[in-house]
Amino acid sequence: MEKGNKRVIKGWIFYDWANSVYNLVISSAIFPVFYTNVTESYYLKTVGRDKLLPDENVMVEFFGFTLSNSVLFSYVLAASFLLVSVLSPLLSGIADVTGSKKRFLQFFCYVGALSSISLYWFDPSNIEWGMLSIFLASIGFWNSLVFYNAYLPEIAEPKNHDNISARGFSMGYFGSMILLVLCLAMIMLGDPSYTKYSFILVGLWWMGFAQFTFRRLPHNVYKRDVKSGYIFKGVQELKGVFKEFRQTKRLQRYLLSFFFFNTGVQTVMLMAVVFAKKEIDWGDAGGDTGLIIAILLIQILGAGGAYLMSYISSLIGNLKTLIFVVIGWMLLCIWAYWLESTTEFYFLAAGIGLVMGGVQALSRSTYSKFLPTTEDHTSYFSFYDVSEKIGIVLGLFFFGLMEYLTGDLRASVLSIVAFFAVGLVLLIFVPKKESVKGRKVLSASRLRKLAEKEK
Repeated sequence: MEKGNKRVIKGWIFYDWANSVYNLVISSAIFPVFYTNVTESYYLKTVGRDKLLPDENVMVEFFGFTLSNSVLFSYVLAASFLLVSVLSPLLSGIADVTGSKKRFLQFFCYVGALSSISLYWFDPSNIEWGMLSIFLASIGFWNSLVFYNAYLPEIAEPKNHDNISARGFSMGYFGSMILLVLCLAMIMLGDPSYTKYSFILVGLWWMGFAQFTFRRLPHNVYKRDVKSGYIFKGVQELKGVFKEFRQTKRLQRYLLSFFFFNTGVQTVMLMAVVFAKKEIDWGDAGGDTGLIIAILLIQILGAGGAYLMSYISSLIGNLKTLIFVVIGWMLLCIWAYWLESTTEFYFLAAGIGLVMGGVQALSRSTYSKFLPTTEDHTSYFSFYDVSEKIGIVLGLFFFGLMEYLTGDLRASVLSIVAFFAVGLVLLIFVPKKESVKGRKVLSASRLRKLAEKEK
């Protein structure tokens, strides 16, 4: 396929516009606030009181277990990421050997979008079904990204990866912000019960705009034609890619570093609203409006941060820029432990926005740049995805465990600094250039073709 085709690149970028509404409205903004409010109201109703006692946790019943609503939320998300980390390597091998990357992207897009719509029927009295919707929506979103990201090295030259990745994240920030504003207008001008309609809008937006991507991205780029035994051949393909991966020293070290610093990034992003809702003094209003304003601020600065870090990386390189960004994340987490006022929280949100856009866009493009010459991009990006998801599982489990042991969410936030610190140290030791051994690696697909010729 011709690299640099503007029509194809725009189609690829548009999936960020389509799917990011899940990450903002469902993961970060409206659903966490909705979830906290409805579970709190149901809990107060069951205990016969009008308000919570100081430092009292909202407890929920989940399959016979009693735990706080924030712990349940973090553990359900962790379980979804764990399943994604198991599925993505196997499915990526099948996608590479059969050339069905686009089909998998479509399937998980629809799973995530329809599960988001099903949140309209979320009921705290039957919370198991509601959390199943969150579980499946998370699987759909994150698994679709494996196949989406794998297109980047196929549609553009490495020198353009930073800019295109930044454009994608920026489109995602702006698109999700537009839908969030529409949802807020619907809720504020109508009735609080209209919140549930936001989840329907997310699913429709996601599926609808994804059609632009599906029409423009090519199917079966390398003309694979495997119609039987594809599971076994997919596993063999993955094994070949893994052997190849082990010889790329720079890629290995970068992925290990990414595992740690991205664990911190994703944990903060997923649990930030829950933290702010519980720990910041919002007054009698409860903070819902203030939280949304902070989230919009993060989105706006996130888009700018993606472009800013892309520009800085063109001057000093990707690795040095990432080191700078990770240090910024560490300082913000330390500050979060001490802040109490809403003004301080807004400044914290502004800082998070700048480093969030930069670290997400650069992490993806840096990994893409470090790949050896290969046709098995989906399998390679499955390693990236598994590293990300296992890290998130670890981060969310650690976050929930710290709250469970200490009863203090602030201790959970401060503990996340350790992940950034380890990632920073490892990032410093990532080689600037690939070793000679790594540069001479043959791709798994190339080895397969040579074997076929010998037969």
